[in-house]
Amino acid sequence: MTEPAPGFRRRIRIEPAAGSIRSALEDDYHCMAVTLWHDSERITSVEADMDRAPWTTCPGAPLVLQATFGGISLADAGRPGSKQANCTHLYDLATLAAAHWDDRVPLVYDIFVSDPVEGCWHATIAREGQVVLELRHRDDILIEPEGLAGVSLFKLRDWIEGLAEPLREPARLLQWGTILAHGRVIPMERQSDASRMPANCFTFQPERKAEARRVGRVIDFSRETVRPLDHLGVAGFSTRAD
Repeated sequence: MTEPAPGFRRRIRIEPAAGSIRSALEDDYHCMAVTLWHDSERITSVEADMDRAPWTTCPGAPLVLQATFGGISLADAGRPGSKQANCTHLYDLATLAAAHWDDRVPLVYDIFVSDPVEGCWHATIAREGQVVLELRHRDDILIEPEGLAGVSLFKLRDWIEGLAEPLREPARLLQWGTILAHGRVIPMERQSDASRMPANCFTFQPERKAEARRVGRVIDFSRETVRPLDHLGVAGFSTRAD
């Protein structure tokens, strides 16, 4: 990614193979991958890998992911389900992989969200190197595109569903990446008390958030000579959940 400005970067890579589909992501805070093994109708096995995760409790999430997706049909994998019981990043990677199970070539998305300039954030998503969508917001209220001016960043469902089908997936990925980019301006001490967090993911469930501790290296790819996922490669993952 060649943007000169500092900001949040996330790369998502989807790689098909015979009988399996693998999706991986890396950004400032996460480096994870999910592989779904399938028979072209059902998911027969799930592998979930965490190379870099922000909480001590995160490594328990792959078992929940396997219970959620193992044995279900590929068609059902994209339907709303128990996302909050899962690591939300692994869950999204699993649904993304299922949506691309019959792809023949790899696919790469790159998300870039600039650090705010005079309170304005600029977010883009590129598919195979070509920018397909852009957003600008101030205080989480959209400025651009013009048709979204005044709409909350957190309330884009109607806009996404109204897009042409090829743009809905990148729009969802861009919204989530733009929200995650807030972490770059929130002091780490305010991000490091899981007990204060709502129960919206595996780690923040009441039975484990009191024991969760912040860990994991934060990488500012604005200062790195490599891009997300390039320094590791999908083959570098090793933890299997089954």
